[in-house]
Amino acid sequence: MLTFATMMRLRFLLLLLLTLLTLAARSQTTADWQQVWQDMMVDGEDDEATDDADTQELLQQLAEHPIDLNRVTRQELEQLPFLSEQQVMDLQEYLQRYGPMRSLGELRMVASMDYRQLQLLPFFVCVGQEEPAERGFPRADSLARWGRHELSAAGRIPFYERRGDRNGYLGYRYRHWLRYEFSSGDYVRLGLVGAQDAGEPFLAAGNSWGYDAYSYYLQLRKLGRVENLVVGKYKLSAGMGLVLNNSFSLGKLTVLQNLGRTTRTIRPHASRSVADYFQGAAATIRLTQPLHLTLFGSYRPIDATLNNDDGSVATIITSGYHRTPLEIQKKHNTHQTALGGNLAWASGGWHAGLTAVYTYQDRPLNPDRSQLYRRYQASGSRFVNVGMDYGYSLYRLSLSGETAINGQGAVATLHALSYQLSARLSLMALQRFYSYRYTGLYTHAFSEAGRVQNESGLYIGATWQPLRRLHLSGYADVAYFPWARYRVSQSSHSQDYLVEARYEHRHWVLKGRYRMHLRQLDNTQKTALRRHNEHRARLALTYSDGSQWTSTTQADLTRAANYDIEHGWMLSENVGWKHRRWQLGLMAAYFDTDSYDSRIYVYERQLPHEFGFPAYYGRGLRLSLTARTEVGTHWQLNLKLGHTHYYDRDIIGSGLQQIDASHLTDLDVQARWRF
Repeated sequence: MLTFATMMRLRFLLLLLLTLLTLAARSQTTADWQQVWQDMMVDGEDDEATDDADTQELLQQLAEHPIDLNRVTRQELEQLPFLSEQQVMDLQEYLQRYGPMRSLGELRMVASMDYRQLQLLPFFVCVGQEEPAERGFPRADSLARWGRHELSAAGRIPFYERRGDRNGYLGYRYRHWLRYEFSSGDYVRLGLVGAQDAGEPFLAAGNSWGYDAYSYYLQLRKLGRVENLVVGKYKLSAGMGLVLNNSFSLGKLTVLQNLGRTTRTIRPHASRSVADYFQGAAATIRLTQPLHLTLFGSYRPIDATLNNDDGSVATIITSGYHRTPLEIQKKHNTHQTALGGNLAWASGGWHAGLTAVYTYQDRPLNPDRSQLYRRYQASGSRFVNVGMDYGYSLYRLSLSGETAINGQGAVATLHALSYQLSARLSLMALQRFYSYRYTGLYTHAFSEAGRVQNESGLYIGATWQPLRRLHLSGYADVAYFPWARYRVSQSSHSQDYLVEARYEHRHWVLKGRYRMHLRQLDNTQKTALRRHNEHRARLALTYSDGSQWTSTTQADLTRAANYDIEHGWMLSENVGWKHRRWQLGLMAAYFDTDSYDSRIYVYERQLPHEFGFPAYYGRGLRLSLTARTEVGTHWQLNLKLGHTHYYDRDIIGSGLQQIDASHLTDLDVQARWRF
């Protein structure tokens, strides 16, 4: 039974949401790319299959360095993960046939573009150029003249204390980072990033260089035959990710937009993440017009938990936390050397590529194989992966695939077939087979379980516009896991279905989504499998009219059938306002779920280079306020105040992260200087 106080809070929240929506309906609106991107994510995918923070970091970099469509290359367009191969080709053909674009409105003339691409593209591309075009790589004086510097500093101030802040963590409770970058057109990027997590020592306890983690990079592009060169820390992707991809991962709705195309990109590692990057140098060289060669070399330290008996590596740690003596002891205690390359050929609608990677680790991997699901995890000191990708695109038909093999002879293969029946209807089928013996240290590809191993399945998706204002999309994904997995001690199956409808009318957008996810898990005795069924539904109403205001009212429902049947619901409101040099955003959400199994995800505006798609469970209220202002022509100040209050607990978290309160409040401050 709800108490009187709870009922009053609910009434107040509903009144607040209706008031905000009414205000928004009287004003004007704009969206940001993060909101549009999160609209393409499937709730809960971050837990299972994707690392969306890296993808958002890539998009943030592209948003800050938009691609000039009138000077664009195929490789630059392929950096955009939401474009299909057909859309890349159609956009290039349009530019070649009709000359330079005069406005982004011409994107609507490219027949294969659908509404999602038309929403996202304006954030990452531009028309025209400020600096005059030069033949070849510009002179040093031109680079300096047209170059731009940016210095950013940010910190998080928590208005609470964790148990580790009192006794356990070696550093203070404030998180902060510093970022500098110089860029000059499409030719040069030079950057340095330093980051510190809360609880980590600064200029102490072994961090004599100040920050706990640094990233540095120099990127040069269009150096004659050297199309792209990165020195320092960088990320790579080739083919469909079965051999080499530590650049980004895509979810099941996003892959429906790019239709499973292959990628070949080198980009600087400009984020604060300490996982999935290379350190050294990489370059793409144009051998002939259709033939390109990418080579890379890397030597980097990694964190690892060591086995007590022989000092081998039990697990590789990717969290990057170094807050306690034990965590610092595991810092950089192992080193990886990686060498490899990709030879790519493309002509007309055909393309093919060969990728090979060799890795040596100075401490051998030796996971605990007594646990059945770890029986076939990567082990040893030397690792080899080789793969071939291939494809063909013609008008509305596109076929792409990759087949890879590791040093033990295990195979992984992935194929995608798409066909655009008309400008309003496209179909896609994606098949994968990942042997339970196939392993790779740098693999990220389409999967249900989050790894390129122990999985075979079939994914079928479609997008359809039966009416001018109505857009439908959906997918069905069925997977089989022949070997044991975490919490599953035998072979198992999963099914995942989603349907989404979007209706636009003048300034309004009404969107509905339903997802059913069926999995199998061990019973308590581990003698048989039981079903874990999850149902999620969402209804959202957005008003949009101009360039000042935005408002989205959203209702989420979830039903999880595990040992018991559990339910959850959330009502949320996102409002944004922009006027000249000011931007404000407000998010308010009330959630009520039975447990973590019925958790609910909600979009929340973030500051630049801050990413998150948090999940909430239990019963509580989440509020956040973001503000941005431009000071003069060079300064930008960003603030975010977040507050979460739980009504069903007096303690938040556990261990050293435990907060002895029912609420927590954070203030993020970020300053950016451009000159």
